This record gives sequence, structure tokens and C-alpha cells, in this order.
Amino acid sequence: MSGGPEVRTYTDLVRELADRGLLDGRWRQVFEAVPRSGFIPADAWRQLPDRCVPVVGPVAWSALVNSDEPVVTQLDDGAEGGPGVATSSNSMPSMVARMLGLLDVEDGNRVLEIGTGTGYVAALLCERLGDDLVHSVEVDPVVARQAADALARAGYRPRLRVGDGEQPWPGLGLVDRLIATCALRFVPYTLLRQVRPGGVVVAPLARQFWSGALVRLRVQGDGSAMGPFCGGAMYMSMRSHRVPDLHEVRGKGRARAAGLDPARLLDLGFALFAGARLPGVRMVHQGLPDGGVRVWVTRENGGGATTASGEEVWQYGVGLVWEEIEQTWWEYEAAGRPTAEEFGLTVTDRGQQVWLRDPTEVIGTGKGQYPRGTSPAPRVRARVRDERD
Repeated sequence: MSGGPEVRTYTDLVRELADRGLLDGRWRQVFEAVPRSGFIPADAWRQLPDRCVPVVGPVAWSALVNSDEPVVTQLDDGAEGGPGVATSSNSMPSMVARMLGLLDVEDGNRVLEIGTGTGYVAALLCERLGDDLVHSVEVDPVVARQAADALARAGYRPRLRVGDGEQPWPGLGLVDRLIATCALRFVPYTLLRQVRPGGVVVAPLARQFWSGALVRLRVQGDGSAMGPFCGGAMYMSMRSHRVPDLHEVRGKGRARAAGLDPARLLDLGFALFAGARLPGVRMVHQGLPDGGVRVWVTRENGGGATTASGEEVWQYGVGLVWEEIEQTWWEYEAAGRPTAEEFGLTVTDRGQQVWLRDPTEVIGTGKGQYPRGTSPAPRVRARVRDERD
């Protein structure tokens, strides 16, 4: 007779990733050699849609560690008594496998990782390439120390540094590959300057309009970089790239009839299109029990809107942002509702531009400038206030 439910192991997790086509033979060997549990502290949290909950007991801890879920390892930048916002984690193993596959490392490649975190990705890279070829930078001294200890216990000694990953690593020289394990609002040109021509950059771009996405760039001979988006990705932002999920909204609410079902907007292709066409506009959503969704939209000038599937639209402040979103949707429809993989990004010393199907087909304002206000911003969620007439 069975003594209870089957216990899932790390070997089961790696097998699942391989069966899904996320690990080739070489990477499967690497993952099998580097147990995830060695990089997860005893104090950990599970990320729920609206909060983080502590993992209590060794059975629950082991079940989370051996699942394809992120494991939160720090709240509120380590401060006591905060709101409980996740600020460091061990990423979903499937996302780690995707990113390492996109990185396309070869024997002898030098790799720079932005965001050491728990040290797990650095350990995987060390197992694949050797300690001397792996460099990793972490901004949080406490997180960096914990990662260094975990790496040493596992027998790995990559080149580690505490500092701002957006700034050049003094004396490092050019690397062949760069991977960011924290979300970027834009790809800093300072990162590209650390990668040799022909080298590859893999990074998650932070969400502005609903969802973030992975991008894979190849550095060109002139120092620019270009490449496609490669699916959705939701990572914690680099500290200097943090912004509130939504802007503050000012003004009384104005109602209008229901229009476009907001559920149709929850599409990564549209998120990339709208993010480029409507800079400064942010959208978040919440699923409803009946299967519909509610969305909140804000923009930098204090305007905003909220609506739900089948409900009227409430708009706030200056402008008619919901009408702009609907117009952008019809433009997206006219373009053939392109998938996320049909979009790409070009980064130069003047900024970055999103394009559709061809690098010459730039969408958006065409200005290509880096976003305003690149200094750190408080990590708070500014909700649309319910000020309805």
C-alpha cells in the first residue's frame, strides 16, 4: 500500500524541463549537477497574485523548491515591517532554462550576469563553463554575501562583485555573453559596451503596458544591438529601474458606454505594440470570478481609466486614454495581430526602438530616447482612486 502522496524531486523537475524541450543534453547534465535546494534559504515565500506567503515546514519548503515556481527569498529589500513586497527570488526553473538556452553559450565564452540573486544561475554557468569565465554582480550586499556562501558550499567560485549592474565593471574587459536576471525598463547602452561585437545579450524588459518580455540582442560592430522578443517574462526590476505599477490619477470620474472587452488586451503582442505606441501609459489587470477581467490604466499626465468585461468605462483626469487604447487596438488588428515574436528591439547610444517584422519598420514615437526619470523610484502600487460623480 502507498504510504502517502508521491514526493516530487529535483530530478523530476529537471526531467520535466527536458521533456518540454527547454534543456538540451548538455544543459540537462548541468541542471542535474546543480540542485536548486542549495541556493534557497530556509526562510522563503511563495508568490501569490496579490501577496507573498511564508513557506512553513520542510515538506512545504521542499515541494516549492522542486516545483516550477519562483521562490521569493527577500521581502522589502530586507527591511523589517514593510508591506511584504518581493525584492529578490530564485526564478522559475523553466524561465532560467529558457534564458540560458537563448544565451547560446559556447565553450570558452566569458559571461557577465547582472543580478546574482541566490547564485543559482551563476552556479549553472560555472558548471557549464568553469568558474573563471563567469562574472556576476549584485547590488544588495546581504544578498550578495548569501549567494557567495551558497556558491562556495556548492564548490563554485565565480568572479563576484557588489555594485550597480548598470555601471561598467572596472577592468573586466569585453565579455561574450551578458544575461540580466532582473527586469530593465530599457537596455542601458553601458551594458552593450561591455559585450564584444557578435556577442549576445539576454534580458527581461519590465512591463509598462501589462506585460514584460524577454529580448535577445546581438551586438553589432558599431556598438549597437538588435534582436527579437522571445516571449513573456515577469522579473523584479533592477533597483535603479523601479517605477510604480501605476501613476497617480487626478480628477473626477467620467462614465461612458462599454466598448472593447479589456480581456482582448491581455495579449503579449498587443502589449509590445501598445507599449511602443503609447509611451508612458501603464496597464495592470485582475482576473474576475466570472472569467472576465478588470483593468486599470494610467499615464504620466495624471489621466487614467478603469473598466471590466461587460461594464462601462470610467475615465479620469485629462485626455481620453481609453479611446487611445481602443484606437491602438484597431491599428494592431490592421497590422494582422502580430505575435510577440514578430517584434524586435534596436538599442543604440541614442536610445531604443521597437520594430515590427523588420528593423526598419519602427513603431511608436520614433524618438528612440531613453525614458525620462531613470533615477530610482519608490516601489508602490498607485491605484486609480474611485472618484465617480
